[in-house]
Amino acid sequence: MTTMTEASVREFRMPDVGEGLTEAEILKWYVQPGDTVTDGQVVCEVETAKAAVELPIPYDGVVRALHFPEGTTVDVGTVIIAVDIAGGEAPAAAAAPAQAAAPAVAGEPAAPEAEGSGRQPVLVGYGVAASSTKRRPRKAAEVPAQEPAAAAAVQAELNGHGTAAHAAPAPAPVPSPAAVPAPGPSDASVGKARPLAKPPVRKLAKDLGVDLATVVPSGPDGIITREDVHAAAAPAQAPAPERPEAPQPVPAAAPAPAPVTVPAPVVSYDAARETRVPVKGVRKATAQAMVGSAFTAPHVTEFVTVDVTRTLKLVEELKQDKDMQGLRVNPLLLIAKALLVALRRNPDINASWDEANQEIVRKHYVNLGIAAATPRGLIVPNIKDAHDKTLPQLAEALGELVATAREGRTPPAAMQGGTVTITNVGVFGIDTGTPILNPGESAILAIGAIKLQPWVHKGKVKPRQVTTLALSFDHRLVDGELGSKVLADVAAILEQPKKLITWA
Repeated sequence: MTTMTEASVREFRMPDVGEGLTEAEILKWYVQPGDTVTDGQVVCEVETAKAAVELPIPYDGVVRALHFPEGTTVDVGTVIIAVDIAGGEAPAAAAAPAQAAAPAVAGEPAAPEAEGSGRQPVLVGYGVAASSTKRRPRKAAEVPAQEPAAAAAVQAELNGHGTAAHAAPAPAPVPSPAAVPAPGPSDASVGKARPLAKPPVRKLAKDLGVDLATVVPSGPDGIITREDVHAAAAPAQAPAPERPEAPQPVPAAAPAPAPVTVPAPVVSYDAARETRVPVKGVRKATAQAMVGSAFTAPHVTEFVTVDVTRTLKLVEELKQDKDMQGLRVNPLLLIAKALLVALRRNPDINASWDEANQEIVRKHYVNLGIAAATPRGLIVPNIKDAHDKTLPQLAEALGELVATAREGRTPPAAMQGGTVTITNVGVFGIDTGTPILNPGESAILAIGAIKLQPWVHKGKVKPRQVTTLALSFDHRLVDGELGSKVLADVAAILEQPKKLITWA
């Protein structure tokens, strides 16, 4: 019994930005219930694991409700705002109940799948999502009412593979033995779309040998949870009898899944003296990436201390050059240029390791990453095709990268596809460090603080500007000789900047 008012309401779902992300945190709402919105107007700002993104609304109308407050982490595909489009040009097919609709893609209304040829709203900075995108399978509660017998049979079969704890909300009548086929591992998955589960859950299922197509989901919107996988794996782990004549020995012989029933230890802390901060957004993504990198790629770090006095003098001269006026000129600029020249002289280090195919992928381009500390955490945007840029172009790109990162406006695309990274720990007064590789890259160069130190120069001890460089590299594809050559070349250029001309 849908009223005309309900039919005019459009529910906008958290879009998928196309980067493999499954959730986002609502940072700020720009509208409130009762506000009028127009097609393309930004209604909120969200933070994914990669960047902060503004979301536009894809229709005209009046805001009816905001479903989540600021600071809430919401799964992709979840309704976040409802807009009343009464008086607008709403398609006739939009009157279907929202709960029967598939999750919308980036900026697409949560209406049933329509074949309309009108506007396809998209997220800012992304292309139009293809209309052929596969949707998740509907939950048991969403099976059409006109097929109760089929629904009951499928549910009974799923219950045979899973556990009674995840049965359908409404108990289905038990079908006759002839109506229920013998349970088989492939029966439940025939004709169904790919089950909806997050990457960690998919990995858990793979490790336990559980077919996700046979798991009954209990999470919101039909998402399979870790508990569902454990429940589905429990019967499989019990040794089943080979002969049917054995009088059901499984319950007595199989060990009970004790870890599932053991209560979690109670963690107490002093609220007056401690603060707990949820790990989410950029911080969560960084933690996962660093753990994956540290325990996947065998790291080797080499160090060199170098006199950069001449480089600092060149920096001061470049600041006065008319071709560099208005650009960001600092030691980082020349260090970046030195690394690019070293990579050109030793191209084999600019590569990545393909674990699936057991191949080394050598890159004929350099997307130079620059690690940037922001209020939301560490991010590593990169300068695309940095190897082709002149010094003024490189200075301009560095300036834009730093300014955008400080404002928290770095787009996700700017943090994809990096090949080699520079991290400047010297700005914090640190001499050096052992940096961890950005996932998918072969090397990362750390720059220490530049300090006036006693140094032997032309046979005499003099005060010179000195810094320590540290290069970490993936020892699967970079051996000690290659890594040493790259680091030595960077040091030689910084000590004698004229090599930028002779080696370029």
